[in-house]
Amino acid sequence: MSKISRYTKLEDTDFKISNEERSKETFTTAENIPFKTSYNSNDLSNVEHHQFLPGTPPYLGGPYASMYKSRPWTIRQYAGFSTAEESNAFYRRNLKEGQKGLSVAFDLATHRGYDSDHERVQGDVGKAGVAIDSIEDMKTLFDKIPLDEMSVSMTMNGAVLPIMAFYIASAKEQNVDLTKLKGTIQNDILKEFMVRNTYIYPP
Repeated sequence: MSKISRYTKLEDTDFKISNEERSKETFTTAENIPFKTSYNSNDLSNVEHHQFLPGTPPYLGGPYASMYKSRPWTIRQYAGFSTAEESNAFYRRNLKEGQKGLSVAFDLATHRGYDSDHERVQGDVGKAGVAIDSIEDMKTLFDKIPLDEMSVSMTMNGAVLPIMAFYIASAKEQNVDLTKLKGTIQNDILKEFMVRNTYIYPP
């Protein structure tokens, strides 16, 4: 008996898989996606992305040839609070101490697309994140921070389009070549709906 056959028998015992079920060989998820109970190297023969090398199009093997051997992961503190001025000062202190990237936390009012003076969010402004109402706030947030020299991660979902526009406009104000901007921004309104129940646009 082969190793795979022995494993299959043990698996059937653990999962209480009947002979009738085992005869199917494949099962389906709730979304009707077929799967097997176990996989081995024989299942990799038709997996095309294993043939691609990192750093080469279509980049299925990874974005860089040397990957993280020469580009260590960017360690950044998820932070943002009160006003753009206070958050900017905090970011600059961290960068001076050696931090290599930024991760911006926005307040709930900004996440929901409200200005700070709106009556519905008066208790949320500047709490658990920085309040950003305009391009001027975003310019202040990144004042004296060279956006072409570091990556910026922004946790934002509902108001992602205006926030991204503010960020790009701030980079232009610094005369930054937009092709040198690095970072990520979320665009997952389902996360807002399912996890925090705070959203602008219904799913």
